[in-house]
Amino acid sequence: MGGYAVWLDLLGVAVFALTGALVASRQQMDLIGFGLMASVTGVGGGTLRDLLLERSVFWVDDPRYILVCLTVALLVYFVAPAIQRRYVVVLWADAVGISTYAVMGAHLALKAGAAAPVALVMGVMTATFGGLLRDVICNEKPLILKSEVYASAAAIGALVHILLVELGTSVTIAAMLGFLMAFAIRAGGIVYGLSLPGFKPRPPRPGSG
Repeated sequence: MGGYAVWLDLLGVAVFALTGALVASRQQMDLIGFGLMASVTGVGGGTLRDLLLERSVFWVDDPRYILVCLTVALLVYFVAPAIQRRYVVVLWADAVGISTYAVMGAHLALKAGAAAPVALVMGVMTATFGGLLRDVICNEKPLILKSEVYASAAAIGALVHILLVELGTSVTIAAMLGFLMAFAIRAGGIVYGLSLPGFKPRPPRPGSG
């Protein structure tokens, strides 16, 4: 993926930072809170990724990532009052974020020599951890726990990327198709409420209680 990896990583950070700052606006935080939420959400998934892969943590080595988070936080602080449906923006920005990071997590795991199943799990964890931190800190129900497809969209996007790379497809093309697949599935969840079947326990047997 070459230089595209850095730009893809920056895109993932910026979009997740946007969702963090928008949630901060819903919680009526001050400017410091905006910066904190944008940063935690923006770099959370990538930090987990790098720690598990035993890589240098990306935003420690390259301050551009934190600068992107803080810039997004500042912009949202002044622009958020003009956004009428902030939660809808959060949903769609988050969809872009998980699609980007699902591919990035899987790509970097493969690059580090991880097996395909490990790369798949890494893609999902990278895609979902920042948003999970955001929602838990702000005491909102995590998007990953809602009924619409979410983690499964990240998993399929990562899987598409991994399979295409294993088949010899260009890494850039594999990344694009993985992103598009993850985003399309997540968009279906947002627009049409698509979801996987939930677990339904059996009714208790007569006399078992």
